[in-house]
Amino acid sequence: MTFDEIIQSDKPVLVDFFAEWCGPCKMMAPVLKEVKSVIGDAATIIKVDVDKSPQAANEYQVQGVPTFIIFKNGKPLWRNSGVIPKARLIEVIKNFTAKN
Repeated sequence: MTFDEIIQSDKPVLVDFFAEWCGPCKMMAPVLKEVKSVIGDAATIIKVDVDKSPQAANEYQVQGVPTFIIFKNGKPLWRNSGVIPKARLIEVIKNFTAKN
């Protein structure tokens, strides 16, 4: 499945744009695992290495890592650059999973 196919989902997709050399990115890895265990299948979480997939990073003007973007139906709905607390990330994802 390609990046573009994944973000077309009608459930939220949290994309973590990261780099292997990025210290804060490494700090976020266990946080994302915990977030996934809380939200389960309500949303998808994928990681995109900006060094291996520069086209995706360029397309969404990712200039710093980590950058998190939530997509739904292919549209970026929210973004955050830098480390984000687990509770805040869960809250944001839940906002997009709520059936309104």
